[in-house]
Amino acid sequence: MRPVHTALAVLVAAVWGFNFVVIQIGLGHFPPLLLSALRFLVAALPAVFFVGRPTVAWKWILGVGVALGIAKFGLLFTGMAAGMPAGLSSLVLQIQAVFTAVLAAAVLRERPGRVRLLGMAVALAGIAVAAAERGLSGPATGFTLVVAAAACWGVSNVLTRKAAPPDALNFMVWVCTVPVVPLLGLSLLLEGPERDLAALRSLDWSGVAVIGYVAWVSTVFGFGAWGYLLRRYPASAVAPFSLLVPVFGMSSAALVLGEPVPGLRWLAAVLLVGGVGLTSLAPAGGRPRGAALGGAPAGAVAGTAR
Repeated sequence: MRPVHTALAVLVAAVWGFNFVVIQIGLGHFPPLLLSALRFLVAALPAVFFVGRPTVAWKWILGVGVALGIAKFGLLFTGMAAGMPAGLSSLVLQIQAVFTAVLAAAVLRERPGRVRLLGMAVALAGIAVAAAERGLSGPATGFTLVVAAAACWGVSNVLTRKAAPPDALNFMVWVCTVPVVPLLGLSLLLEGPERDLAALRSLDWSGVAVIGYVAWVSTVFGFGAWGYLLRRYPASAVAPFSLLVPVFGMSSAALVLGEPVPGLRWLAAVLLVGGVGLTSLAPAGGRPRGAALGGAPAGAVAGTAR
């Protein structure tokens, strides 16, 4: 990769890592489901009027919109609101690569090779260490919700591979239109109209900045830049940069939010990032039936949604 494109890939990873800090700040302004709904609303509008018509069938847009937009981000934001630290969330969420590999084996008939199986085992060991560390420092509810979010992310990754969108930004913008109304409805039902109205009435420049960052910087810019890189270079050259996301997430959470990073968390980070790297970048043991991304590593396109 050219140096300017390498710098762009690192910048996108930093943007996505810092996004977890911004989400944590945003949860001080908004209930989690409302924040997620606003994120997708602002990401979709006005971008949907400029990206052109959808380039894949609506069934894939709806499927990914439900799995990624409603389930994954709804669970992630709720888990973080329940006490899951931003830095640890950015790390634990990477277990999506294992869920993706397992689902791809079941649905796409991708037979995992020995290296990928080893990577899955190492990543799961990292999750066990992270769970043990979290169990020593707080309740497990938030941790469980973030792991569930990673599982939903795995579902959306497989759906995206089946969809094979030729334009990642176009696909993501249209996906962003799907969760808005369901998330608003869930927020009204579960979080209550009084709480939602109070958050909107007290909206200040800090809250506006949070929504702008998670919608336009993390989603629109992040996906636009990532899609640009994937169009110029093989996915195997671009995907490894996503492993920097938890590094930026944990370090920025420590610097901005003052989150402690105990030794067990560092061990979990080494195991998870190493295992995810092996799982995502190792070739599958057999050719997938109906592979959509030309053998791209799991998560190279869909696995970048932050």
